[in-house]
Amino acid sequence: MPKSVWFHFASLGEFEQGRPVLEAVKALYPHHKIVITFFSPSGFEIRKNTSLADAVYYLPLDTAQNAQQFIETIKPVAAIFTKYEYWYHYFNELHKQQIPLYIISAIFRPKQIFFRWYGSLHREILSKVTRFFVQDEASKQLLSTIHINNVQVSGDTRFDRVYANTQQPKALPVIAEFKNNRPVFIAGSSWPADEELIAPMTVQYPNWKFIFAPHEISEEKLNKLMSLLPTGKVVRFSQIPALRTPLSSCQILIIDNIGMLSSLYQYGQVAYIGGGFGAGIHNTLEAAAFGLPVIFGPNYTRFKEARDLVALHGGFAISNAAQLQEIAGKLITDAEYLNKASIVAAKLVAESKGATALIMSNIVIL
Repeated sequence: MPKSVWFHFASLGEFEQGRPVLEAVKALYPHHKIVITFFSPSGFEIRKNTSLADAVYYLPLDTAQNAQQFIETIKPVAAIFTKYEYWYHYFNELHKQQIPLYIISAIFRPKQIFFRWYGSLHREILSKVTRFFVQDEASKQLLSTIHINNVQVSGDTRFDRVYANTQQPKALPVIAEFKNNRPVFIAGSSWPADEELIAPMTVQYPNWKFIFAPHEISEEKLNKLMSLLPTGKVVRFSQIPALRTPLSSCQILIIDNIGMLSSLYQYGQVAYIGGGFGAGIHNTLEAAAFGLPVIFGPNYTRFKEARDLVALHGGFAISNAAQLQEIAGKLITDAEYLNKASIVAAKLVAESKGATALIMSNIVIL
């Protein structure tokens, strides 16, 4: 039976994060089968037919029997998990069968259960990992407090992924036609709370184009967004073929599909990243890699790259409409300020890449 390498991703975001390592393994070990598992439907449904894998599954429930049967079936020579997802029985079975287990782009925080007095079972899970590749020195130091020392600071593979995207971006001629050589403000993965703040800017800055790529694209959510925007200036991406006026004459474009966002940013000047008024912001690096300063809501502190962007003035956190008006207004009207923030954002990504090469030189795949 051919050898296999098992990659597990919680969701679509972790897939994109771990993708550079997945691609490197596939290139270096062309005769190994690649098996991918997902926990979340958002990952599985979008990537179940990826050409990067020989098989894609939902991860079976974490029981001793399932772990044994699954690992016996796919017979991996190595398992690679991205960022998090710590499953006791799977880790235990890999450890029992002496199959190397690597966690890449991991990040740890003091409030996690591993570091609490009652977290002994979860600490035992970590003891089954062959090697951790963590995003920062703080994570390495934190793990050392619970006597986990098989740790290497590698950085975050997402930087490699988003930087590679800027080198060969997928051209979108329709977006170029809409842009019509005008500056563009992109609201990526926006939620209703974000859209309510951004909508008035479309009237305030008529010389700018606006693209909304909502996180959820149900008809209900799209209609609510449309109701916030000035009539006669908006077009949905799916309705462009039926448009009776030139696309270039529209000021606002709503992306009502999934999968375009990472390529959209090449056409923008400023980005607003959604989610900061909810559970947490979405991917800031896709925009920053193209040199877009990023604005986001207050719930960003769990994300190291966002903290770094804020510290360097390539990212800006806001808590209300007045703050958005102040920051966005300065970026939109002050070309020098925009240029400085743009350079900072792109530089952070370019200087932070390299995690994939470091990881690949320190994992063992037989």
